[in-house]
Amino acid sequence: MATQPLEAPAQWTTAPRAVDALDQALRENPQALPHHTEKWDVSRSDIYVEDRWQPIFKEMRAAGDLHKVNESPFGPHWNVVTHRAIQHIEALPELYSSADGITILEALSDEKLAELGRERFELPMFIAMDRPKHTGQRRTVAPKFTPSSIAEMEAEIRQRTGELLDTLPRNKVFDWVDTVSIELTTGMLAILFDFPWPDRRLLTFWSDWAGDTEIALIRELDIQRQGILREMGAYFMQLWQERANKPPQPDLISMMIHSPAMNQMSPEEFMGNLVLLIVGGNDTTRNTMSGIIHAFDKFPDQRKLFENDPSLIPNAIQEILRYQTPLAHMRRLATEDSELFGQTVKKGERLVLWYISANRDETVFENPDVLDIRRENARRHLSFGYGIHRCVGARLAELQLRVLLEEMHKRRMRVHVAGDVERVRANFVHGFRKMEVEITEF
Repeated sequence: MATQPLEAPAQWTTAPRAVDALDQALRENPQALPHHTEKWDVSRSDIYVEDRWQPIFKEMRAAGDLHKVNESPFGPHWNVVTHRAIQHIEALPELYSSADGITILEALSDEKLAELGRERFELPMFIAMDRPKHTGQRRTVAPKFTPSSIAEMEAEIRQRTGELLDTLPRNKVFDWVDTVSIELTTGMLAILFDFPWPDRRLLTFWSDWAGDTEIALIRELDIQRQGILREMGAYFMQLWQERANKPPQPDLISMMIHSPAMNQMSPEEFMGNLVLLIVGGNDTTRNTMSGIIHAFDKFPDQRKLFENDPSLIPNAIQEILRYQTPLAHMRRLATEDSELFGQTVKKGERLVLWYISANRDETVFENPDVLDIRRENARRHLSFGYGIHRCVGARLAELQLRVLLEEMHKRRMRVHVAGDVERVRANFVHGFRKMEVEITEF
């Protein structure tokens, strides 16, 4: 593990967290974000920060598998809201391409960029690529996430998790998100990258700025975001140069350097794949770690089941991933005209796959708005995607979550929500920015 920090990016000491920057912009100008006019335009972030998205998607699912949104700040698109429709689309990657991008953010034309006075800023990444390029780049990092590699990490993950849990205060309210969820996932990322340990919180800082789609709608924040991500690229480039002339090592940066599929990446592509690995490795696990606590507090009968029967933990992890759905959507682009569940989708139209809706699909999951850690088909959730783009780090995320619950159970630790709960204002990352808790024992 590298122990010495490198030259820290200037904005690390001056820039606020992404969520704080967005809040400040909205305080100064409540109209800073564009207005959403269509009833079923679920790209609006207020329904997620206020946790009132469930009935909107339920209404859409009852009306059909997909619905066209013509007027949206993110451009026209189809909302794909059912489990079967999302699986169908993900199973046809040639017909429904990922190469146009994965979030609801619209790729603007050169004319539109000129009109807005903005420069093109694109970060290619392998999740936003089609075969064969996607295959080669994914295979580069995949060995880090094989069952054998994951098994080798378990002892260290368990040690770090246990040590952190042993430091948590008793009879005192603290923020679970920052103290536990962020610390554990950021530490895991630092290990995967062999990232300088004193600077590990940079990974969270970058993840939040990279994963917040709302920021791109406010010109000043989008420019700031681009600067922060360029500084991220510069920092990682120091690590790249440091390791380029060394023998291959098992960290992700070294694996990229020594891969024919990735060692000729442009700076933008390098940055894009870093964003993918950081957001994928950070937000998914981090928000599920917080979602576990919130869901157990909301459904105390399920917490009691967990406390009485630790053999339920593996299935509980799948159910929490379904219930929380840490990344709300992914996007695809139709490469030709197609008939899709009674709708005609034209070539060039964008389809937003709402995993957050599919995981509450009543035709698949009985009583979907209820946490049930004994749910027999919990593993059918789509929180990791489906098909060739299924999350490459899914097994590692599951391991981290399992170890957390096992170590909590070993310590007979019961965590109560005891104060403020603040959710992320975003339509892509679905999670918590703050959760005040208190620990007791069972």
